[in-house]
Amino acid sequence: MACSASACQSNCYKTQQEEEEDVKDNNNTNSFAANISSSNNNNSNSGLCLKCKANKPISSNSDGGDDARFCIDCFRGNLFGKFRFAVNSNAMIAPTDNVLVAFSGGPSSRVALQFVHEMHSKAQKNFDACRDRSLPVFGVGVAFVDESSVYSVPSNETDKVIGDVRLIVENLAPPSKELYIVPIESVYSSDSGDGRVRLKKLLDAVSDATGREDLLLHLRMLALQKVASQNGYNRLLLGSCVSRIACHVLSATVKGQGYSLPADVQYVDARWEIPVVLPLRDCLAKELTMLCRLDGLKTVELIRSPCTGINGLVSSFVTLLQEENPSRECTIMRTAGKLIPFHFNKIEEIDDSNVLLATRRRQKRYNLKSNESFSSESFCFICNSPLSRSDLLSLKNLESHKTSSVCCSSCQFQILPQDPSSVNELYTLLPEQLFARAKHDNLDHYSALREQIQDCLLSEGEDET
Repeated sequence: MACSASACQSNCYKTQQEEEEDVKDNNNTNSFAANISSSNNNNSNSGLCLKCKANKPISSNSDGGDDARFCIDCFRGNLFGKFRFAVNSNAMIAPTDNVLVAFSGGPSSRVALQFVHEMHSKAQKNFDACRDRSLPVFGVGVAFVDESSVYSVPSNETDKVIGDVRLIVENLAPPSKELYIVPIESVYSSDSGDGRVRLKKLLDAVSDATGREDLLLHLRMLALQKVASQNGYNRLLLGSCVSRIACHVLSATVKGQGYSLPADVQYVDARWEIPVVLPLRDCLAKELTMLCRLDGLKTVELIRSPCTGINGLVSSFVTLLQEENPSRECTIMRTAGKLIPFHFNKIEEIDDSNVLLATRRRQKRYNLKSNESFSSESFCFICNSPLSRSDLLSLKNLESHKTSSVCCSSCQFQILPQDPSSVNELYTLLPEQLFARAKHDNLDHYSALREQIQDCLLSEGEDET
């Protein structure tokens, strides 16, 4: 929607040009990867940046990384180009949106916060320069989940971490952004003291180390969803990058979560009340860490226990693979990206006059084509993973196993105890939202599903053979 103002310096009349630039940046990135060997040979003789041919590369390493091919400006522009292309092509942020950035203090979430801040500042400048001010500016908030009650961190260290987070957010140039410090025990509706006790009992009730780590991850998402919903945000932006997603791909495969894996590796995940977006999905952790160092972006080192069990083993394995071949993480990511997405892995098409026409065209062009037969309306009440037909077929004695009937196989074996009496005790320790979700996915709902697949089930007297 053009404003038709001669003095307007915004991009509202350059939307087609901006779209072409985004596509060009993405094509350039792919071209660089396809011609890396020949380009590096030519560049080694000149000792100049592969893109601008004017400045020297950041480093002289020969491992094929972007730091050995690009100068500082081009390196940063390349990363921001990936971020902007992901945001624009998947309609992650519209002018009328309110975006909550999940900030953990690490390099990935720090770069995500910086890039969102730059987009926000540019949108505000365009709004101020436009005479009729026809385009609104999207809102931005920042959320930090305080997990000190889980790891028993001394109060002075917790205060220091929270103080550093506040300083990072406050030092961002205007427009100002609201910061939310979210205690992990806030997933409970009761007071913080009682919530802290219930949370500790809940985690202690899970004997499996991998199960405890996964449950804490689910509770962290629940806390972010809760603060986003309560404060009027309609997008939750995470800093998950290629390196983290690659580890998740392998660990989820080992845990038997292959069916739900496509839901976790897409740019958009709208199965939640507040859709989750991953604009750094195409960026490596090494690149993001280097950008923080080059731009002087302050990060916060959190005191957490190291990952153990499956998650720790997979992380060490992927790190070893990456050291042997720097393209391993990207290969894992590209392979997982070929999985058929679910119907909720996209933002619903926008029909709003406040949204630029180019944005709507871009969304139609790049929106994922999901297979509707591959969709699922049933979700695990703990991790919210879509349930497969095999999960439903494996539900026997439905009337006496009400908890496991709404749980995926991974949560059933790693989080829920095997003893039925212990299951009921853990059930009472769950946050109210998880309890309500389990109650919503009740016996009547699953009885209806069971009727649909009755022909595939064995009767009591039949043998599997």
